[in-house]
Amino acid sequence: MAGTDQEKSVDLAAVRRHRVLFRAIDRRRHPKLRRTDITVTDEAAVKRATKAAALGNAMEWYDFGIYSYLAATIGKVFFPSGNDTAQLLSSFATFAVAFLVRPVGGMVFGPLGDKVGRKQILSITMIMMAVGTFAIGLIPSHASIGFWAPALLIFFRLVQGFSTGGEYGGASTFIAEYAPDKRRGFFGSFLEFGTLAGYIGASGLVVILTSVFSESQMLDWGWRIPFLVAAPLGFIGLYLRLKLDETPAFQKLEGGHVRASEAADAVETSAAADLGKIFTRYWRPLLLCLALVAAYNITDYMLLSYMPTYLSEELGYGTNHGLLILLLVMVLQMCVINQVGRLSDRFGRKPLLMTGMLGFLVLSVPSFLLIREGNVVLITLGLLLMGLSLVAMLGTMSAALPAIFPTQVRYGSLSVSYNLATSLFGGTTPLVITALISVFDTNLMPAYYAMAAAVVGVIAVLCMKETANEPLAGSPPSVETEQEAAEICQSQTPDPRF
Repeated sequence: MAGTDQEKSVDLAAVRRHRVLFRAIDRRRHPKLRRTDITVTDEAAVKRATKAAALGNAMEWYDFGIYSYLAATIGKVFFPSGNDTAQLLSSFATFAVAFLVRPVGGMVFGPLGDKVGRKQILSITMIMMAVGTFAIGLIPSHASIGFWAPALLIFFRLVQGFSTGGEYGGASTFIAEYAPDKRRGFFGSFLEFGTLAGYIGASGLVVILTSVFSESQMLDWGWRIPFLVAAPLGFIGLYLRLKLDETPAFQKLEGGHVRASEAADAVETSAAADLGKIFTRYWRPLLLCLALVAAYNITDYMLLSYMPTYLSEELGYGTNHGLLILLLVMVLQMCVINQVGRLSDRFGRKPLLMTGMLGFLVLSVPSFLLIREGNVVLITLGLLLMGLSLVAMLGTMSAALPAIFPTQVRYGSLSVSYNLATSLFGGTTPLVITALISVFDTNLMPAYYAMAAAVVGVIAVLCMKETANEPLAGSPPSVETEQEAAEICQSQTPDPRF
């Protein structure tokens, strides 16, 4: 920023008098890229990195999806009460507790990821997440140990939330820094493919268990099975992550396997990304990211986490029927999400994000009016309308958000802003909507809440820069072939004039 202000303050008359001198200064400030500055990606390595990051994200959303879909059962096991609404609110309040600690996790793990590397921190978050989820499956019920049951549930939810604080920011950074500039949207979309896979795994398992076991069996021990499955998933994800190298962008930043040259020196090459620097120097992109994530997460959690509860508790629809319809919608989203990523590489991030935001703004009320009819076809159509709006954001956000911040503070800044927004708006969505329906006595409140979020999202998208096909801020270009690298270098040298 200081350099920009200094350039603006230069006397234009002085520039005209000393053109050669100022050209030399400009070349010094903006040296030409050398071939060694440009990252030529290894497609096999990019695919391995994408797979490892996506699996971690799948596990994160599997964990949270399981809790959402079993909210009513968990409420009865850990919060005995004669009032079903009180039980449900207690269960969702515990769901929200994990989100309160997520910003703390982001503030701890994010800056560490900028200092010691993305890979190490992502391995730690994977271990913590698996342990927290597995432990929930072992907690005795309230009938067995009384007060200690909900206390232990809250504790391990806090462990989950703390670890998750470093997960999304690190995973999206990992993929973005591995992917070539022209295909960042495509590879980034696999992160949210993992999100949908986690939700589908959670909902599918709950449907199977509730179909096979009676209600009393589910209350006694059946609800524990999905939580215990987290342990083997966690070990698989950890194994994949430990096999990876550090991202090329971080290696260049640190001068690790690839030395940064003069062109890379045009950006800060120190990875010290303390919170003070993030909040004071990068507060504008921080606010932009916070607004985008708030709008995106309210709609995401409303559709993928809260909707089964809405169908069963507010509309009296069978739990399994609601989950099966949502399962169908998510499978359809998985079928198109990578194509959405490709479209964002071709047409830009902003058009796709704007399509999703406007979709929720215009279609939320019609969708809920269809859902309220109670007919299977109309419920499916209503959910599908919102699902298509959401997938336009899901397939684009993973590539758009990391590009907002420069490399030296990307993990920390993205973790802080993402988790603040998720804690304040995403994780509280089921609780807030349940409370609003109770206060205003209308089951159209979820639609109004989604519309309010979409308005914030539209404004945020209008304020953001287009970053498709551009190098990440603070990093040199990343390409797929040696020929592309040579063309970039050649484009910097003008044709000789005779």
